[in-house]
Amino acid sequence: MTAPRSLPAAGARPAWVALGIVAGLAVALVLLPVLAPRAVRGEDGEADRTISVSGTGTVTLVPDVADLRVGVVIQRTKVRDAQAAAATAMQGVVKALRAAGVAERDIRTTTLSLQPVYEYPTNAAPRITGYELRNGVVATIRDLGRLADAVDGALAAGATTLDGITFRVDDPTAAEAQARTQAVKAARATADALASAAGVSIIGVASISEQSSSVPWPVPYADARAAEAATPILPGTSEITVSVSVVYLIG
Repeated sequence: MTAPRSLPAAGARPAWVALGIVAGLAVALVLLPVLAPRAVRGEDGEADRTISVSGTGTVTLVPDVADLRVGVVIQRTKVRDAQAAAATAMQGVVKALRAAGVAERDIRTTTLSLQPVYEYPTNAAPRITGYELRNGVVATIRDLGRLADAVDGALAAGATTLDGITFRVDDPTAAEAQARTQAVKAARATADALASAAGVSIIGVASISEQSSSVPWPVPYADARAAEAATPILPGTSEITVSVSVVYLIG
């Protein structure tokens, strides 16, 4: 038989409660500095005050290089016949590109594929009727005055596809530097305006990051029929854009 247990006297309970409250407050005081949010501190131990801004610079240029994409698509009943015909046609295309002043190092194969051609008769399984061979190249034209010659010559030599032309700037280094300077100046102008309105001064830079891009202008062509006459080609302009994000220190 379990011996009866004695309960604390009613007057002793408030003392236990008081001890629990005191212990809880002590733990809270210890943990409070750890749990509380903390500001970023500078070298002197004080919180840094900052302004975050962005700026963009854009330089417009006339492209000096074009990438021309042409190719041949040949269908024959036998693989070897499709390969032979495509090889002959592409040899003529490459010869025409070289005649237009394109260097050998500036001609690169981009597509070479062979696929079966199917016929789908009614109420019967599909059957192969031939083979289609595709061979495409991209030619970098560095003398834009010869671009029309390259296009017309390639088509006359046997190209059956003209997938488009993309204009670009060959060396954008100087334009990127100019756009970068514009972007930083724009960011600083915005920061100065904000600091003046807030009654503070800019005293340094905490961080800076950059994003840059160049926008090539493509000229699409559906197929070889787009250039039956002498082909007028206009390069237009190209844009180089640099964006910066700057965090300034203020005081």
